[in-house]
Parts: sequence; C-alpha cells; structure tokens
Amino acid sequence: MLGEQVLRIFAGLFVVIYVARYLGPKQFGVYSYALAFVTLFASIAKLGLDGIVVRDLVNHPEKRDVYLGTAFWLKMAGALLTLCILATAVPFTGNDRTTILYIFIIGSGLIFQSFDVMDFYFQSKVLAKYVAAAKIVQLAISSMLKLYFVFVQADLLWFVVVSVIDQISLALSLAFAYWRRKLGSFFGHFAMGTARTMLKNSWPLILSGVAISLYMRIDQIMIKEMLGTREVGLYSAAVRVSEAWYFVPTIVATSLFPAIVNAKHVSQELYNQRLRRLYSMMLYLAVGVAVPVTLMADSIMATLYGAMYQEGGVVLSIHVWAGIFVGLGVANGQWFLTENLQKLATLNTLVGAATNVVLNYFLIPIYGINGVAFATFASYGIAAYLALLFHSKTRARFYEMTSSVNPGWGRHRGDQ
Repeated sequence: MLGEQVLRIFAGLFVVIYVARYLGPKQFGVYSYALAFVTLFASIAKLGLDGIVVRDLVNHPEKRDVYLGTAFWLKMAGALLTLCILATAVPFTGNDRTTILYIFIIGSGLIFQSFDVMDFYFQSKVLAKYVAAAKIVQLAISSMLKLYFVFVQADLLWFVVVSVIDQISLALSLAFAYWRRKLGSFFGHFAMGTARTMLKNSWPLILSGVAISLYMRIDQIMIKEMLGTREVGLYSAAVRVSEAWYFVPTIVATSLFPAIVNAKHVSQELYNQRLRRLYSMMLYLAVGVAVPVTLMADSIMATLYGAMYQEGGVVLSIHVWAGIFVGLGVANGQWFLTENLQKLATLNTLVGAATNVVLNYFLIPIYGINGVAFATFASYGIAAYLALLFHSKTRARFYEMTSSVNPGWGRHRGDQ
C-alpha cells in the first residue's frame, strides 16, 4: 500500500503538471474548481462509514454480507443525497452552464464510491495487496487517458470525464478482486437495525469529514468566486507542488508512534520526551523542505509548469511553510486517537476551517491568491498548534510542540 501511495503521488503529480501545462492557467483553473466544488461535499457520500465497517468486519466476520450490503446501500443513498445537495448549491454560485456540467459529471462518480465497501473487507482481512493492485490499475488507466488526451489536444471535457472513469475503474477492479475470492454477492443484504447503528456511530465522523473538506477546498471555491478561474489555476498548481511531500509525515508518524505509545507504559516522562522528539522531527523536516522551495519558488513553477505559471511562485513560497503545521498535526492526530480525544480534534479542525474562511474573505481582495496562501498557513497553525492552548486536555501538547524546537535529545537516560 505504501508503494502504491508513493507511485500515485509522483505519477499523479507529473501527469497533473503535464495536463496543467497543456490546459493553461484558466482552463486548469476551471478543472481544479470543479474538482474542489465536488470534493467539498464528497465526504457526505462516504457517511463516515469507512473505519466503522472495517471495525465491525474484524469483530464479527460472520456478518460480512450484512455489513457490506448495508454499507453499500447506505453509501449509494449518501451519493444520491450529495448530488441533490450539489444541485441545491450550484444556483448560488456564479458558474456558467459549462462549469456546472463539469461539476455534475465529476459528482456522478460519487455513485461508484459505494463499491469501496469491498476495500473495507480486504482491510479487515489484512489483504492490502488486492486493494493496492486495484488502485494501481486505476492510476494506470487514468494516467494513460490524460496523457493521450494531451497528445490529441482534446477539449477540457475529456479530462473531466476521466474523473468519472477513475471511480468506475477502481470499482470494477475491486469487484474483480472480490469475485476472484469466490465470496458471493452482498448486494441483496440490507438490515435496517444495522444501518441505524452504523449511522449512529458515524455521524461525528461525517461532521469531521465535512470540516476537513471545507478546510482543504474552500480556498479554491472562494478564489473562483472573488477573483476568477485563472487565479484558481495558478493557486492549484502551486499547492500541488507544496503538498507533494505530505505523505512523508504520515509515514513517519505511523512508523514511530507504536514506540511512543509503548513508552507510556514505562513512564509519562518518557512518553512526553518521545512525543517531543517526534514533533521536533516533523518541524525540522518541514523547514528542510520549505527553505529551498522558498528560495527557488519562481524557478520551480516556471520549470515544472512553464512561464505562464511563474506568477504562482509567491504562493508556493508562502504555502510551503504550512507544511510545518501539517507535520505537527499528523503527529498529534496519532496522539488524539491514543487518548480517545477525536471530538477535540474535530473541534480544532472546525476552528481552523472557520479561520480560513474569514481570513480568505478579508485577504483575497487585498492580496489576491498570495493572501489565500497566507490564510492557509495561519489557519493550519491555529488548528494544529494554537488551539491546543485553550483546552486543559491538550495544553500540555501545546507546550511540548513549543519545546520541540529544542527537544533535549537524549536528556533522559531511559530514552534510548
């Protein structure tokens, strides 16, 4: 799965760069805006069921068909509900008919996300190779189609259609892998009681998913409404470069956190020390990326995307520093799970999202897309760092993060 993720990030980045160079900032802005608009509501279609279904399949494998069938039809209903929400929201935007068409084409792909329930089965059985293989097939088809459409100089519509083909190819790949294991069909299984229990457990995760989607995509929506599609293209291109390395903090945190949790059984002092060292690693890793990118931002944008995107260099030089708080947030996300404080994590995310919207509203008219980059940096900092100061259960994390600038490596003899 790690190999698939790394391949997806690097292949996806370079294919996107190739597509962006072909489309130009304005057309790429329309494409990015349509994707962002759908993503803003896509978490509703998931209904927060992913982790819950995996957990239930692990605990009660004999109820596999009931869990998968119920989750499938719930996610199908969630996708249809999301399309209705899109239809309600679109009239309040200033989009032309073509952009609205693109939004609904991309949105139709949410229906095929219902087949993700087969992914949950493979996760519950620790059969990651099947999921990874399915996603590699999806990535290969998507990349080849996009490169082909650039080669034949196709219209933007075809790149939009690829977004739906992505979902269809993944659904078919998962279905084929599930069929190869001769597990039968779950489509005829639906239990109302199970559905109620799933939704009762998932509603906080739905709220969290909406908050995260709002947090990650509202900037592109506001840029389109306040500045235009060309600016969306410039900003999106810069952000894709800035975020290209974000998989690294996740790998580091996932790999090291078991040792940190084990330290808690030894002593609270050792636990805090190792957390501080993890924070320090994230901090200096992010700074190590941000400094050279800032110094070469204009050249990076011009080299990757062409001279027409060089204007996004300032955005890149500001946005890349948000990686500090991304790394700290990923590390602290593991701590929230360990301490069972997911609700506080969701609250911090909501605060960050609200801050992002407010700052964008005031900064975009003055500083344009550069203001959006600064708003992202500030809101990430508030959500992942400053907000910790204002709750008694997280205040210690704030001080540990602050002291991570000088983590006192090896200060305690027991921290070996």
